Amino acid sequence: MFRIFVAVDLPKEFHGKISAIQSRLIGPGLRPVDPSIVHITLKFLGDVDEAQLPEIITALNRLDCPSFNSKISGVGAFPGMKNPRIVWLGAAGDYSCLHGQLEALLSEIGFKKEPRKFIPHATLARVTYLPVPRKKELISVIDPLRDFDVGLMRVHTVKLKKSTLTPQGPIYETLHEIDLS
Repeated sequence: MFRIFVAVDLPKEFHGKISAIQSRLIGPGLRPVDPSIVHITLKFLGDVDEAQLPEIITALNRLDCPSFNSKISGVGAFPGMKNPRIVWLGAAGDYSCLHGQLEALLSEIGFKKEPRKFIPHATLARVTYLPVPRKKELISVIDPLRDFDVGLMRVHTVKLKKSTLTPQGPIYETLHEIDLS
């Protein structure tokens, strides 16, 4: 079984700014994501039998979306600032084509469509446990970062990735790349 997802990688030039944001978030109850693996997840497929990979790759090769620019900016939290569980970095651009086609193509081969609205973002940190005073401190750190500008990137490649979970954090391996037209 492989734990897999479809994603857009952030460019290496953004790692320093991501690290700068994360340095403000460091503290008990937060588990930051290594800046070198921060990405925008388009579709999480979960645990998949290796024998399904050719069918998944065939479906992904049918993606027909143009490349586009994406502005990476703004820090926020899911499900919201009152009860942050995930600290994220926003992504603006035409992700609707990619997400819509991925949902349609992968549902044809048995993957359930995501019922929640798709909000393009990159996870910066996961909240493990925050007592009320620490939660207020985190909110006070995130609030001034709502307009933090990381930069503009060109989305021209979508990747099928394998995730191996380790005590030191996940290890990602690219299984397949799709170049957008």
